[in-house]
Amino acid sequence: MPSLGADMEEGKLVEWLVGPGDKVAKGDIVAVVETQKGAIEIEIFEAGEIGALLAEPGQTLPVGAPLARLGAAEDVGVSAPAVQAAPAVAAPCIAAPPPPVPPPAVPAPAAIGDTVLASPAARARAVELGIGLRAVAGSGPGGAILLSDVERHVSTAPTPVAQGGPKGKPGLDMAEMRRAIAAAMTRAKREIPHYYLTHEIDLQSAQDRLAALNAGRTPDQRLLMGALLVHATVKALAKVPELNGRHEAHPYTPSAVIHCGLAIAMRGGGLIAPAILEAQVMDPDAIMQAMRDIVARTRAGRLRNSEITQGTITISSLGETGVDALIGVIYPPQVALVGFGAPRLKPMVHVGTVQPRLAVTVSLAADHRVSDGRRGAMFLSEIDRLLQEPAIP
Repeated sequence: MPSLGADMEEGKLVEWLVGPGDKVAKGDIVAVVETQKGAIEIEIFEAGEIGALLAEPGQTLPVGAPLARLGAAEDVGVSAPAVQAAPAVAAPCIAAPPPPVPPPAVPAPAAIGDTVLASPAARARAVELGIGLRAVAGSGPGGAILLSDVERHVSTAPTPVAQGGPKGKPGLDMAEMRRAIAAAMTRAKREIPHYYLTHEIDLQSAQDRLAALNAGRTPDQRLLMGALLVHATVKALAKVPELNGRHEAHPYTPSAVIHCGLAIAMRGGGLIAPAILEAQVMDPDAIMQAMRDIVARTRAGRLRNSEITQGTITISSLGETGVDALIGVIYPPQVALVGFGAPRLKPMVHVGTVQPRLAVTVSLAADHRVSDGRRGAMFLSEIDRLLQEPAIP
């Protein structure tokens, strides 16, 4: 069972997406695990062949418990110690639904009261397809509906039956998510010596260039200001690299790659901060595409474990709520969080005259164990400089 969060102690195996004998490549999705953050797709980090499945769907297992055995050419199995050696990147113990054998017919899906028993992934997919769960035969523990059952139903049913989903995000327990957020933030404030800086940035030049660029693009190709803010933040880390990393060992070593987390508000409440992986190689267009993708998958419950576990810095924005600034709390074991308020017109001095110009307040919450205020100020100034001449065509 991989570690999918700073305070995760156990997870529930919801569904296998591979079976014994299946060949897998690095990055393949092999299982779905339910945590306080909802349903997370588990990737495998080594190529090989699935040997034995050591856990059953429906089991709740502690972090580090073996889920499956992976055989390589030398038929080397994956054991619990191997998983525990690298909890942050998730265990290469994995597997999935059995071969395509039709599930036994179920007259009515298992339910508790009016709630049909189904995996979070199955609920999310059913809502996405407009399928009523009561029309789907479940093959999981106690007749629970799995993702594969929904897909099978779609492929065989002549006409899907639409049904309204429950309030809030399917597959997420908001009370559990709030407890997880509280635990992580309590740990952060207890263990991380925060310092805070804020800086106001003139965005008018960036806004003018963005408007000119988008005028010649279709709506689905247009850049948003948010992509420029993320791009500038990522590029500024080259000047102050100690703000990018995970404080998990002594001495602290900055990360060579930038996995930039985005704080995403869930519909119905809650917050998840999945990462755009290797953001340092992306231009603004690629970041815009990655942002659209990760927001959509977060709200559909289709995140991967690497996106949850490997973030090296997080960006948060409450700009859509109209607040001028936010002062964030670092998400452990990261060492910095960047916050952006709402861009708004303000009177600013430009070329010797006071003019109405678009401006935004950026904040930095940083870990005093790895950096200090002078380095943090240099970082915010570099974000400012990059936004005066944003890297757009």
